[in-house]
Amino acid sequence: MATKATIYHNQRCSTSRTVLALIEAAGITPTVVKYLETPPSRDGLRKLLDDAGLKPSEAIRKKESVYKELGLAQADEDELLDAMVENPILIERPIVVTDKGTVLARPAESVREIL
Repeated sequence: MATKATIYHNQRCSTSRTVLALIEAAGITPTVVKYLETPPSRDGLRKLLDDAGLKPSEAIRKKESVYKELGLAQADEDELLDAMVENPILIERPIVVTDKGTVLARPAESVREIL
């Protein structure tokens, strides 16, 4: 079992709350990063995505109004990463990091892979 965990969390998101509960149920008290209040740096987000094996296009919230407002459907990966740093609401959640790996926990149960 993982001994430490960090969750990039949005408390208004039901999936994020479910994943937080799964982590706690596994006996782990995670570090909770409220990424809308303290977003990762560009390099930090790049590392999170790389560690999870994801491209920005696979971890961006396409249904957010700002995605359409910024015309991101035609953007390349670097432009998407920049948009996610400037508008953290675009970052898909929750991202969980443990000593066993990094996952975008969607569906919520996928967090179990790294606990």
